[in-house]
Amino acid sequence: MKSIVDLLHHMSPERRTLALRLIAMAGLGLGLAVLADSFGSMNNLVTVLRQASLMFLLASGLSLVIISGGLDLSIGANVSLSACLAGTVIAATGSSIAGVAVGAGCGTLIGIVNGWLIVGLRIPSFIATYGTMWILHGVTYWYMDGQTIHGMPSEFRMLGSGFFGGIPLPVYLMSLFLLAGTAFSQRTIWGQQIYAIGANPVAAKLSGIPVNHRMLLVYTMSGFMAGLASLVFLARLNSAEADLGEALTLQAIAAVLIGGTSLFGGRGTLAGTLLGSLILAIVLNGMNLLGISANWQPFITGVIVIVSVLFDSLGRRRRA
Repeated sequence: MKSIVDLLHHMSPERRTLALRLIAMAGLGLGLAVLADSFGSMNNLVTVLRQASLMFLLASGLSLVIISGGLDLSIGANVSLSACLAGTVIAATGSSIAGVAVGAGCGTLIGIVNGWLIVGLRIPSFIATYGTMWILHGVTYWYMDGQTIHGMPSEFRMLGSGFFGGIPLPVYLMSLFLLAGTAFSQRTIWGQQIYAIGANPVAAKLSGIPVNHRMLLVYTMSGFMAGLASLVFLARLNSAEADLGEALTLQAIAAVLIGGTSLFGGRGTLAGTLLGSLILAIVLNGMNLLGISANWQPFITGVIVIVSVLFDSLGRRRRA
């Protein structure tokens, strides 16, 4: 035990954060394997991995927004509207390609609008995206009028339910965007500028970083990832309803914060968000296996968010 503590002590803050999340995930897994025999079955592990990959796709774009010091509360509503529009187009035309274009395009456009509200009109990100969330919910409920769109083509459903080599296709998508997002955030000047803006936006602006352009970029990326996630959720569920994404915003925020991204900006990694998505998926899966009512899942998720922010605040005070 002492050697593990010493090893953690000599790690960089980022690696220490990832190591602690790995330890927590392993502990959760071992505990659930003891309490629920079916947790360790291959089918259940694949289910957890698929659920985590779906959550990561939504949370990855949000991670960049939070790293930049912002917040996007509209991602769940974005998923709902993008999925409903994509489902409508697929049902009307039979074209999966057209549906993918509409879903991804709708999500990206919403991200651009959020960025314009924040950068152009100087509205705080919390207020801007909170307002956008309710507008999108209203538009989606009006558009759907209580209807459900279902029966997607089999080739489109592969996006959310298909397998390749025994591994769900969403896992490959998750891996692709994990690598691309990590390379962008860690290995490019633009990515480093986003961290600098989150750490100190005034200093970033004085150093010549185009803060407005980078903020518009991260909200556009968040919108695009929400649009992409909407397509995967639509393909997985084989149906689109107005409330499809209502529960996803809090879960995405929880995944990001569990992964070690600071709600105050300037710190975090997409690898951490992946671990946060896995931990959250394990927790929710374990509750189902243990027969805990689904009504308690929002409560548990909310507690996780509060505890994550509390630890983040304590860590900031200690570093200060």
